[in-house]
Amino acid sequence: MSKFDEFLAANGSYASGFDKGDLAMPPKRQVAVVTCMDARLHPEKFLGLEVGDAHVIRNAGGRTSDDALRSLVISQRLLGTNEIVVIHHTDCGMVTFTNEQLAAKIKDDLGVDVGERDFLPFSDLEQSVRDDVAFLRSSPLIPANIPISGAIYDVRSGAVTEVVRA
Repeated sequence: MSKFDEFLAANGSYASGFDKGDLAMPPKRQVAVVTCMDARLHPEKFLGLEVGDAHVIRNAGGRTSDDALRSLVISQRLLGTNEIVVIHHTDCGMVTFTNEQLAAKIKDDLGVDVGERDFLPFSDLEQSVRDDVAFLRSSPLIPANIPISGAIYDVRSGAVTEVVRA
């Protein structure tokens, strides 16, 4: 049985008791969270969110990449969010490589030259949060009155620690 078959079976159970079909499209708490795709993170749980409360945008490292910015603009302009929270985490895989190392691995594994592509790795966890918040704060696509906070989630303790507010 494939993982997808397992997911379909689990979904059958979920759908049979599903009662959230009437939720509004805009998030109830009007917040967007950008965080990492790491499987150890369950932002809905560690932030006390329910289905329909927030937009949660996940990618490698929880970086405020151009695509995360695209999602945030849609979230704000079309769906009414008015606050952003950026959350990186301890023991993140993004600190374990450089762009050059990953480019070499891709070349070796796939025979593909990725050129100067930036995979957005970082070496300083707290600084990466500050950088991502600063990227958003400097974007003309994010209004100056939108609160932006940055934090670090500790994968060992489950605690969130504030790093910056902008």
